[in-house]
Amino acid sequence: MAGMATHVITGAGSGIGAAVARRLHARGDELVLHVRDAGRAKELAAEFPGARTLVGDLADPDRLSWAFSHQTLPERVDSLLHVAGVVDLGPVGELTPRSWRHQLDVNLLAPAELTRLLLPQLRASRGHVVFVNSGAGLNAGAAWSAYAASKHGLKALADSLRQEEHANGVRVTSVYPGRTASPMQAKVHQQEGKEYDPGKWIDPESVATTIVMALDLPRDAEVNDLTVRPGR
Repeated sequence: MAGMATHVITGAGSGIGAAVARRLHARGDELVLHVRDAGRAKELAAEFPGARTLVGDLADPDRLSWAFSHQTLPERVDSLLHVAGVVDLGPVGELTPRSWRHQLDVNLLAPAELTRLLLPQLRASRGHVVFVNSGAGLNAGAAWSAYAASKHGLKALADSLRQEEHANGVRVTSVYPGRTASPMQAKVHQQEGKEYDPGKWIDPESVATTIVMALDLPRDAEVNDLTVRPGR
């Protein structure tokens, strides 16, 4: 992306989102960080001087439009990076509708709604939408049904969006990281009853490298799907 670009990022508080935000902030790009509440906005504004924040709860996609109507949306959006996600493991025999709904809301419906609300700006700038998916978006294992369903859905959202917006010059990339050393991964290990060793998994910085590569690719090409697996 030539010149100073503006990126809207969800999940910039930790893991892959924080790594991408640091990378783009360091090179002088404009950041608009999506946060859950005003307290989080204050924390991230201190961490990323000059960044703007956009407050709204991804767990309540129905109210995002209302929340944003009380704030100033960025006039320019060069990229929308969907990195936030939640995971709650459990067998189909035990997962409740509440657990299903929470994961579908945050991992699928909120990205769809956020994309809808920012699509005019993305079209105007011939921008880029990046969905940080998961290995679970391609294969579902035991105990992963609800999370994997939300991520399979996210792949479908990205694939449809890519076909719909190609003529408008909007690029769409899905990134499928394997297990990445992050707070979410620590939680997964806890739910699996396994000991967590971050050294075994992908460094969030490595996934950030692949995302920035996709953003910086010349306009004659587009990365559609990118699978990143642990190299150790």
